[in-house]
Amino acid sequence: MNSSEAQIYRADTLVIGGGLAGIVSSLELLDSGKSVILVDAEPEANFGGQANDAFGGMLLINTNEQRKNGIKDSPELLLADWLRAAEFNANDMWGQRWAKEYAYACKTDVYDWLQQHGIRFFPAVQWVERGNVGNGNSLPRYHIAWGCGRGVVQTLIAKLRTHRHIDKLKIYHKHRVNSFIRDVQSGAIGGCIGTGTSDSSTSFDFQVQAKATIVCSGGINGNLDRVREHWDSIYGPFPENILNGVSPAADGALHDEVRNVGGQVVNLGQMWNYAAGIAHPKPKFPRHGLSLIPPRSALWLNAKGERIGPAPMVTGFDTHDLCKRTGHSPGQYTWQVMNWKIAAKEMAVSGTDENPLFRDKKLLKIIWQTLRGNHALVEWMVNECEDVVCADTLPELAEKMQKLANDDQLDIDAMQRDVANYDNNIRRGPNLWNDDQLRKIQQLRQWRSDKLRTCAFQPIVDRKAGPLIAIRERIVSRKSMGGMLTNLDSSVLDLQGKPIPGLYAAGEAAGFGGGGISGIRSLEGTFLSNCILNGRRAAQAIARQEEIK
Repeated sequence: MNSSEAQIYRADTLVIGGGLAGIVSSLELLDSGKSVILVDAEPEANFGGQANDAFGGMLLINTNEQRKNGIKDSPELLLADWLRAAEFNANDMWGQRWAKEYAYACKTDVYDWLQQHGIRFFPAVQWVERGNVGNGNSLPRYHIAWGCGRGVVQTLIAKLRTHRHIDKLKIYHKHRVNSFIRDVQSGAIGGCIGTGTSDSSTSFDFQVQAKATIVCSGGINGNLDRVREHWDSIYGPFPENILNGVSPAADGALHDEVRNVGGQVVNLGQMWNYAAGIAHPKPKFPRHGLSLIPPRSALWLNAKGERIGPAPMVTGFDTHDLCKRTGHSPGQYTWQVMNWKIAAKEMAVSGTDENPLFRDKKLLKIIWQTLRGNHALVEWMVNECEDVVCADTLPELAEKMQKLANDDQLDIDAMQRDVANYDNNIRRGPNLWNDDQLRKIQQLRQWRSDKLRTCAFQPIVDRKAGPLIAIRERIVSRKSMGGMLTNLDSSVLDLQGKPIPGLYAAGEAAGFGGGGISGIRSLEGTFLSNCILNGRRAAQAIARQEEIK
């Protein structure tokens, strides 16, 4: 023990983790009149967890935004798309059940609930993850929350702090849970044991005694050793150059503790990583990476400078496939080559602070930036990001790429040949196009939101559109799509498939529901929204249990 006497806290319910799932669970528990202790390993400044840094996109249907954009959707269509993309295996019974639950409940239990708490969405609905062969979203469903992820989570934190039952809530930051309290005879979970840190950096032991515990501790993807351990060879060998897109606090330690009390943890090899990662110019932790939303009109090349094919890599269709192809590419990195016009029109970075106009709800400025291009972002990337090089000519650009890579892989002649072939194809005119990337750009430009953000068939080498830009991109670790196996009450299940009394899990800790609600492939925007759905379901189940007793 770190002190002579451990701190002991008591409440009806314990919530572990101060991210979105934990905040939503706590709100719902307070609504039902339960007393709540929320413990979080992070300091108060990080309250809200990864949602603070998220772009804030959510996959939703039958919303006001869909209706105003002329989109007629349905739970049945969403579920059909989900099952086709997820490719669930025979053991994913609870993942499939959660998928159906989400399809039929996301409008009322996520969208309407957020609206009731004053959270609104950008009026244009985005169409992402269409699938390379139509095996993704049949319709635009990606809704961007006004204020991004930080706006969502900070709004809900404010609701917590002003709740009518605030006297029933205790929040303890810098309290790391080490193990659960388990009744030997019944197997029920009765709270946790952990280590806290005071403001003076003195450590102490603590114990929380509670009838029900909800684990909202996030996934494993901040711990690159765990990512390596569970890496699926479908993505090639584990990439030694991988970047980390989440806080190292997401280390998976409580996954092990859930196993220690008999709970199932499944599908940890299923991850939602991104192929277009670059090194953060101001890293907050080792290997800190940014995830780009890369230009569709850029040419995607391998380390040798050859265009990746025969099917070209184009973002917005199948993120899972992009990661597979990057992982099997020479050196496990790629290049995107473009010009300034393409970058300013199409480049974006995923995150709250990387999208200040969405974060600060500046609609008119967003429209103006969309029309003119985000030149400030491109200037920042060229000047600050080590993975970005810029030049006036293709040979000069290639030399800078060679120097940056420092591995003698780039073939300048091959690169010039493939860029010239692509540009010549564009210049022949649409009647003679025979390139799948151009066909995909044609498809993208049919939807007005994408048309505004996609160049009209722009060649790479164009004196009026220069200078030229190349970006070295690597896989960046982001989200765990597997986790603690839960039923539709968010109860953690034991090896016999029965609920462990008193133990629940929500959000990324539970693979966003059922130990893997998305199977191998997310339709995107299913993460923040399922933190809300899972957290609410756990709290509602706890309230029902108490009513029965």
